[in-house]
Amino acid sequence: MIERIHTSDVEPDADEVAIAGHVHEIRDLGGLVFLIVRDREGLIQIVFKEEREPELFEAVQDVGAEDVVRVVGEPLESDQAPGGVEIAPTEYEVIDEADSPLPLEISKDIEVDLSTRLDNRALDLRKPETLAVFTLRSELITAMEEWFDDEGFVDIKTPLISKGGAEGGAELFPILYYNQDAFLSQSPQLYKQMLMASGYEAVYETGTAFRAEDFATSRHVSEISMFDVELAYIDDHDDVMDVQEESLRYALRRVAENAERELDLLDVDLDVPEDDFPRITFDEALDILETEYGHFPDDPTDLDTKGEKLLGEHFEEQGHPAFFVVGYPDEKFYYMQEVEGDDIASRKFDLIYKGQELSSGGQREHDVERMVEVMEEEGVETSNFEFYIEALSFGTPPHGGYGLGIDRLVQKVADLDNIKEAIMFPRDPNRLEP
Repeated sequence: MIERIHTSDVEPDADEVAIAGHVHEIRDLGGLVFLIVRDREGLIQIVFKEEREPELFEAVQDVGAEDVVRVVGEPLESDQAPGGVEIAPTEYEVIDEADSPLPLEISKDIEVDLSTRLDNRALDLRKPETLAVFTLRSELITAMEEWFDDEGFVDIKTPLISKGGAEGGAELFPILYYNQDAFLSQSPQLYKQMLMASGYEAVYETGTAFRAEDFATSRHVSEISMFDVELAYIDDHDDVMDVQEESLRYALRRVAENAERELDLLDVDLDVPEDDFPRITFDEALDILETEYGHFPDDPTDLDTKGEKLLGEHFEEQGHPAFFVVGYPDEKFYYMQEVEGDDIASRKFDLIYKGQELSSGGQREHDVERMVEVMEEEGVETSNFEFYIEALSFGTPPHGGYGLGIDRLVQKVADLDNIKEAIMFPRDPNRLEP
């Protein structure tokens, strides 16, 4: 490894240090050259003085933006430098030169359209603000995994290739699997339930899912990152919502504590919801939309994008950035429906955070006979789900779970305009590279 420390570890008036990174900015003031060098931890200023080190001063005259350099020198306290410290160099070398001109500006806050940024993603990821997004993303995922590990959930990995889809329809990506047709996974839903029948009791997965939708929105992509959860021996769907609420609150709190620098870079004031998330029925949601906003979703069995946004505004005004909507009608066969004593259409819920659906979940149907009846009523080809039906036929405890969209969560936490900004290399109907 090249001998170096990160910029964040440089202390003023310490012994000689070595740093390396990309040249972020160059300021030539005649007999002085200020070089701002950037690594993943931040920025540091190098001051080249012609009278102090003429050979190094001469060498730095040819440096270009985004060149990779290594500098050895004495760290000095400086109120004018990033982080309050600068380096007086004793050694300087260019490890690799960058092509010029750059297709997009890294050091200055210049508006660049998203398509150009994604086309030049390797450069865009060098921007401190972009890097901050993915630091937040890592913190969120790590915190959620930590919470579930501490609660005794088992980390699982389910197949990304399957014979059928958990949700079916035209959203499946077909592939040729040796000599038979197969599909990229829409969801680990069926496998999670099989594990509940197998006795695992509580599982989570940080995985990938694919949706072959032809869309052009700021909240959809074709390849999505999901955080899936399933737990058994529940009383009802409220147990599942409790798990989601507690784990999300924990993750947001961890980000607020551990990623202050990234939040400041993105100018985000992260509000961690300490109060209980409100839980309203689907009918109550429709009533709020009608009475307060005069809005009627086109599909009477679902909320539309505008409806979610308006409900988000309604609850944020009351100090609740996150809330649940429970009891969607006409749901998938694996959700419990028409349960005696229920005053809701199904035990299915959505979590809406800052005006956008982040997850869907609920209590599943564990009575196989009743589930098969629903499948037949819905016109589902049961022969495509024989492995699933059989697995649940040998005694399955009441269970439920949810799938949370990691990309959407990052988008909302980082306050990004488009979900593609929350994904390193996004895929949509028109983008298959880089």
